[in-house]
Amino acid sequence: MAVVDVESIKSELDMFDIACEDEMVLEKMMEQCMCHRLQSEGIVLEWVAFSTTKNGLKLSLDTLERFEHEVLNKKVKSRPSFSKKDETLNKTRDVNSLHDLIKAEEEEEDLLDSYSTPAKGSQKRALTTPEHPRSKRGTSVMPSPRQLLSPASFSPSVTPSQKYSARGARGEVVSTFGKVQGAQWRGQRARGPIRAELLEGPEESLVGSYKFMFQRLRDVRDVLAEKMEELGEELRLQFNIEEFSPLSLPAQDSVTVLGQVCCDGNGKLNAQSVLLEAGQDQGGRQVPVDLSELTEFSLFPGQVVVMEGMNTSGRKLMASKLYEGIPLPFYAPDEQSDEKVEDDEPVMVMVACGPYTPSDSLSYDPLIDLISLIGRDRPDVCILLGPFVDAKHHQIEKCQLTETFEAVFSRCVDSIVEGTKGLGCQLVFVPSLRDVHHHFIYPQPPFTLPDLSREDSERVSLVSDPCTLLIGGVTFGLTSTDIIFHMGAEEISSTSGSDRFTRIVKHMLTQRSYYPLYPPAEEVNLDYERFQMHGLMPLTPDVLIVPSELRYFIKDVIGCVCINPGRLTKGQVGGTYGRLLIQRGPSLAEGKRQNPCVAGQVVKI
Repeated sequence: MAVVDVESIKSELDMFDIACEDEMVLEKMMEQCMCHRLQSEGIVLEWVAFSTTKNGLKLSLDTLERFEHEVLNKKVKSRPSFSKKDETLNKTRDVNSLHDLIKAEEEEEDLLDSYSTPAKGSQKRALTTPEHPRSKRGTSVMPSPRQLLSPASFSPSVTPSQKYSARGARGEVVSTFGKVQGAQWRGQRARGPIRAELLEGPEESLVGSYKFMFQRLRDVRDVLAEKMEELGEELRLQFNIEEFSPLSLPAQDSVTVLGQVCCDGNGKLNAQSVLLEAGQDQGGRQVPVDLSELTEFSLFPGQVVVMEGMNTSGRKLMASKLYEGIPLPFYAPDEQSDEKVEDDEPVMVMVACGPYTPSDSLSYDPLIDLISLIGRDRPDVCILLGPFVDAKHHQIEKCQLTETFEAVFSRCVDSIVEGTKGLGCQLVFVPSLRDVHHHFIYPQPPFTLPDLSREDSERVSLVSDPCTLLIGGVTFGLTSTDIIFHMGAEEISSTSGSDRFTRIVKHMLTQRSYYPLYPPAEEVNLDYERFQMHGLMPLTPDVLIVPSELRYFIKDVIGCVCINPGRLTKGQVGGTYGRLLIQRGPSLAEGKRQNPCVAGQVVKI
């Protein structure tokens, strides 16, 4: 599948002589491509057809919203089927067929070399197998620690990305929260370093690998049923509901029922395909829901809700009122804790999310630039989320490396640790499901760095995905899995005055989960037994970090400052990172809680 980026969309628009220099418009079209599973050519063709029927409608953010509402949301997309060629490539091979394949590839390369003149300094990539290992003469010499920051040490033939090097608007602030002077974006507290610790402690947190792929459907059902019962009891107490009525029992009066939202088929959820699934005590019955009488709603598969309405036949619920979840309380330090003491020194936290290489090169220039920014701004804590070795990079997919994935990751970590030595910065490494060298399971255990020295291990924290951290008395909830994109593709809504990002983040907080979507996206392997222990929110965090492929943002959602710092690279060009100023002060100001996040920014790398 072709990569969808701003440049490809702009190129397709130029083919139809549609001039567009507004970057926000191009990024909005890229977001629509991701949400509606379209390629650059497809969305431009849809736009041309739509604008032609509207007497040459001009391309803008407002017209794109209208275009999405009238065209994209009504399209029914089918999953692409695998071709016979894909089946041939994906079929299981034995040892003999693999040898034949390798031999054929060698003969093909020799044939091509006989018709071409080798470039100066070029070197043919040697094929390596367990029976025919690469000779020591052909292996590269490991660089010294001083060379770890060199981009040439990360891949066999590094060609720096020209588009990344020629990027503009470096250091431009593209999204803000609160107000702060530029000189205040510096770390280094006078009272000593700040540590990032797990909120629940190592006993209750995911600190090591575990066995997975052993869960049964019965166990998944039990986890979902228990979640429904817990949230249902909270909703019953919050809204003074006496009891819930059976979902499939006919009643002539208005009833209040508890259930989980699901779809009546394998396609995308829409207003006509909503089902409400009851708990185990009602046999898991599913009843269709009519949403026509609801003035506003926002639903997604897996959401636990309470609905009030008429169900005269027991076969269809005419919903008239919707009760959504309620968030957990915020963190409150103990009276005897030292964190209760007010601190007038703000803490600077920098947040960056991979990939750390452009899509057209394995050069880690963006990572080098980020390390330079850490040295310039000297943040107290730097949270780095994966992927560090991106499984979606086409050169990594083709295994165009001279060393193992683990070795490349070790070089990345060593460069970050060495490049920030002596700065007093606490480093937090968070894995990603796109890290090709790590466990492909959610919740994801933390990285392991056995070669880390004792001195460096004191300022390096290895945490799981997801996790809840405590930094200077402020709680941070974070996950590197793109829940914003996954829920954005499945959520349906009929609301006014709220954007999609705010609704999705609010769902996470009110459902009290870092990944409330069920069933999960195809790229997420979710272990529900571990998810019940480590994937639910222990409280409502003060700051929620949810990096996504979609547009960056930073905003206050029901008292929680939520930030999508974007990714450090966006295709072949530079991306964005985030920085926050936090300060734990009085928990209540004029009778109202005040978030300890004083200010925040999303900045271009």
